[in-house]
Amino acid sequence: MKPTDEPQRNPDISNLLEEHIKAGDFPSAVYLVGEDDRVIFTDALGNSAVEPYRIANNLDTIYDLASLTKPLVTGLLCARRIELGELTLDSSVSHYLPEFDRTDKSMITVRELLTHTSGLPAWRPLYLLAEDEPERAAGAIASLDLEYKPGTRVVYSDLGFIALGMLLMRMTGHPLTDMARAEIFEPLDLKQTFFNPEVARQTGIAACETGNAYERDMIEQSGAGVYQNSRQRLIWGEVHDGNAYFLGGAAGHAGLFSNAPDTFVLAQQFLPESSKLLAPQTCSLFRINMTPELEESRSLAWQLAETSESTAGLDLPRDSFGHNGFTGTSLWIDPAHARVFILLTNRTHARELPFANINAVRRRFNSLAVAALN
Repeated sequence: MKPTDEPQRNPDISNLLEEHIKAGDFPSAVYLVGEDDRVIFTDALGNSAVEPYRIANNLDTIYDLASLTKPLVTGLLCARRIELGELTLDSSVSHYLPEFDRTDKSMITVRELLTHTSGLPAWRPLYLLAEDEPERAAGAIASLDLEYKPGTRVVYSDLGFIALGMLLMRMTGHPLTDMARAEIFEPLDLKQTFFNPEVARQTGIAACETGNAYERDMIEQSGAGVYQNSRQRLIWGEVHDGNAYFLGGAAGHAGLFSNAPDTFVLAQQFLPESSKLLAPQTCSLFRINMTPELEESRSLAWQLAETSESTAGLDLPRDSFGHNGFTGTSLWIDPAHARVFILLTNRTHARELPFANINAVRRRFNSLAVAALN
């Protein structure tokens, strides 16, 4: 394509997503494929809400990005502090969070939280463990038993990134929302990216689950008890994740809302040629495997495509890095070719449990996009 060409709909990708919308895997999808600073392919399909009424999807629809918050906010803020010398990868977490100054956790490092090798469990209902008191959340995480020796396994952990968010807040004395706005959203002039959307924006946001039944099921299966304040309403325009909601709508692991064009700008901050927020040498941290010989290949806040069973698919270079979001989102970045692959869906909306596993769709999307670019 010529630099002056407008972005196009790619029929192969659009048809793939239409098939899965018709199959009931998700009610809506927006995709964006970019190279360098240009959007090459993009389209919006389906309905961003089907209950209580239908709203046709569009390219500017905002999605709950869920765990894309981990790299796009928490990872980026950590990388900035590493670049400035304010934080080092091998610093002890307990230096910043005294709650971690325990026999089994005093030596857990920032690197281990960022690469999911800390030994912390994947998930626990903090709203139950902290008895509905957010200020007790750090202590609740620190009091959990480790599931393995830090540094010896990769076990994806929401709790580790929640702890990172708290670490950043303790370091700076500022809420995560303020840091993200001042250091990321405002410098990049992102108008459709935020935590805790205003109520007036609701109809421009893709709707999520009714009643958070998924988390209630997890709590019941774990025997953790019953959470009396569980949301029964349609979750629409507020964060889907229960721990993030409990922590005020913004946490180190979830809470970020954005649309595809803004997410493309965020993705470019991890590429040395285009980043306005990081030096080129810092961007190398996102493509270096920091967990060699473990279950997954992990870099700073990202999973690498060389990981077996990753959602990158077979056609992205092995040093590509990416992340999924539980609500149905994914982002992969190919640093060798300065390419970005964004797929946003709301698979948790208007669907009975279990939610569709869309990893095969993510892989197929990436492969079709690579073929179209090539």
